[in-house]
Amino acid sequence: MSELPSQARVVIIGGGAVGVSALFHLAKAGWTDCVLLEKNELTSGSTWHAAGNVPTFSSSWSVMNMQRYSAQLYRGLADEVGYPMNYHVTGSVRLAHTHERMQEFARVKSMGRHQGMDIDILGLDDLRSRYPFVETHDLKGALYDPNDGDIDPAQLTQALAKGARDLGAKIVRFCPVTGVRREKDLWKIATPKGEIACEFVVNAAGYRAGEVGRMFGRDIPMMVMSHQYILFEEIPELAAWTKEVGHKLPLLRDVDSSYYLRQEKSGMNLGPYERNCRAHWANAADPMPDDFSFQLFPDDLDRLEWHLEDAVKRVPILGTAGLSKIINGPIPYTPDGNPLIGPMPGVPNAFEACVFTFGIAQAGGAGKVLAEWVTQGATEWDMWSCDPRRFTSFAAAPDYAVAKGMEVYGHEYAIHFPRHAWPAGRPAKLSPIHDRIAALGAQFGATNGWERTNWYAQPGDDTSEEATQTFNRDGPWQKRIREECHAVRDAAGILDLPGFSRFRLQGDGARDWLATLVTGNVPAPGRIGLAYFADAKGRLVTEMSIMALGHDFFFLITAAAAERHDFEWLSNHLPQGSAISLQNVTDAFSCQILTGPASRAILSEITDADLSQPWLTHQSAQIAGHWCQLVRVSFAGELGWEIHTKTDDTAPIFDAVWAAGQNHGLEPFGMFALDSLRLEKGYRGWKQDLSTDYSVLQSGLERFVKWDKPDFLGKAALAAEKQRGITRHFALLTLDAPGDCDAPYMSTVWRNGEIVGETTSGGWGHRVDQSIALAMLRSDCAEPGTTVEVEIFGARFSATVHGDAPLWDPANARLKA
Repeated sequence: MSELPSQARVVIIGGGAVGVSALFHLAKAGWTDCVLLEKNELTSGSTWHAAGNVPTFSSSWSVMNMQRYSAQLYRGLADEVGYPMNYHVTGSVRLAHTHERMQEFARVKSMGRHQGMDIDILGLDDLRSRYPFVETHDLKGALYDPNDGDIDPAQLTQALAKGARDLGAKIVRFCPVTGVRREKDLWKIATPKGEIACEFVVNAAGYRAGEVGRMFGRDIPMMVMSHQYILFEEIPELAAWTKEVGHKLPLLRDVDSSYYLRQEKSGMNLGPYERNCRAHWANAADPMPDDFSFQLFPDDLDRLEWHLEDAVKRVPILGTAGLSKIINGPIPYTPDGNPLIGPMPGVPNAFEACVFTFGIAQAGGAGKVLAEWVTQGATEWDMWSCDPRRFTSFAAAPDYAVAKGMEVYGHEYAIHFPRHAWPAGRPAKLSPIHDRIAALGAQFGATNGWERTNWYAQPGDDTSEEATQTFNRDGPWQKRIREECHAVRDAAGILDLPGFSRFRLQGDGARDWLATLVTGNVPAPGRIGLAYFADAKGRLVTEMSIMALGHDFFFLITAAAAERHDFEWLSNHLPQGSAISLQNVTDAFSCQILTGPASRAILSEITDADLSQPWLTHQSAQIAGHWCQLVRVSFAGELGWEIHTKTDDTAPIFDAVWAAGQNHGLEPFGMFALDSLRLEKGYRGWKQDLSTDYSVLQSGLERFVKWDKPDFLGKAALAAEKQRGITRHFALLTLDAPGDCDAPYMSTVWRNGEIVGETTSGGWGHRVDQSIALAMLRSDCAEPGTTVEVEIFGARFSATVHGDAPLWDPANARLKA
């Protein structure tokens, strides 16, 4: 048994596949002074009872990257570390019952091909040739992934452990962590074997991550599900087929019926994700035991009865086999089903690599990503989909986390449609005028917990959840979105926009310090401007609006979802011992957008503010006897103002604007309309078009780079990139014959049979009456007038490149009116 060292550079808490992979990848990166602490034996948590499936499939670009890396790593891991493993690359088939499922498959095929994987769509005859035992009479087709397979989770973990040990890293088993404390710049980790000091610490404690997180003062947004799979006895017909062809069946997933079916030797393994699922350890009446190592829950086969019957109908030979064993073990879930990989919010030099629902499939990639976070402070791929900071404090409320976890589990294979809003756990946070806009017909979606209007329905419109389960552009919302966009174009619209993240920055030297972080100028007092933040490699970290109230006094405004991410980016770069103060004041303020050619006339009836002040200015004003900040900007690309108010003053100011607007054609509009309006202007969305996958220059933002100012973060990298030549460029595209759907995120762009880029946003522009996509293109394809093709759900549509100039009001005459 290993002795506990007194210190290490990194301590990892948790010895499942993910924690050990993190240790292995840290050691491969040259950080060999690392120690992993495991409460019991390696794999004693969810790893030991995991089924061990290794899919690459995902509708998320970043998660697909991570799982693709895992599959590639596992293929060569046994030889790399000298540890034999049972890894079966069988391929997989995913069955489609509906046209919408085939659309999803076509999109994932395109994404996979872009990442270099040979994913393909199968017709029914091809499906039968690969899986002769399947009934296909009610199917539309299937998706085939040749890289899919299964691996022994214990062997995988031990192989990673051997590789880590051989490189010099250390593993201490039977060593639970009992507490942590911060002393100077080090973490002191307490265990029954003594205390170990470290510079960095990683919570990789799996379903016990919440317990470890609380030691750091961190409430982790997670819950624990009971997941069962059934092992069947040998099936003679399957055994004979396998002997004849010399290989196993591909793994079958009937995603519309929500289960997988895998050949296990000459038997089978059925793993359903049932709607009538069960959470464990969710309340005080069902506490998590002190130790659940290598334990299972009692069988609960009744929950799986429908899935078992459906699987037998789909693959009739399954009905000839007896049940051999039922595995029912704990697996953790976050509120969106993705794991937590990255900085622990609000805690210095602490990271998370935990709450993995598909830990075996993702362990390899997660170890790579975590090691990059620790050793480099950033990751190769933009991993916002898994970043712990994507959740704010509301998401850790037990009732919310349990409701969302059960929703995700019960819809594990669900299609994620662009207009669909998942209902569990809502509402979490309401605007002060929620009831007012609901009475106007608001149909809501949630952003960082905030209920925001997507569109406004009229009597008779279909507002059912079922109506939103489509990729088609047209739906009950489309006519209303068009009306909202035209109201903004022709008169005025008002949008309630709660949840903007806001930080108050002030103190001697604040301006000079801010200038070292942003690529462009810091606006003068009374002005507001967009600012872009680059990392040391010149990649685009975030976008904020800087509102200058004084020489050294600013409000920084950013996306609702960016609250923790952006506040930490600023906090981590603050100079120690300075007089600069940074405060998160998000909850104290709210915002409404008033925009359109009649917006000035509306405001003139209710305020004495100087409404002749130009674009990109701001001023304090009074409306209905309440203070507000009128900010002369508009994300919709029309004359307009953002009206920033104290939260408690939102309602009376809205009432005053609404009343004044009735004589000027004022209409409410929602986020779907705003998305259409911003696409026409080429305005970028954070973590859609703006991400660390691209540099500031690639993103078409050189006009926000002031080369002649003193050094700023990323300047050297950007200057070197410019000198080398920018290889990719942002561009607006219009699709010439777009069919029924607009381009979703990460649609592949082709030219002359070659992949030349990908879309980052897409939608219909109701002012220009065209399908629009924002895209990142190979530089030689980004010139205005170039013709390319955009692949949308398997079909390629001709598109015209427009450079990065707006499609609507390119001279900004309406915006500056």
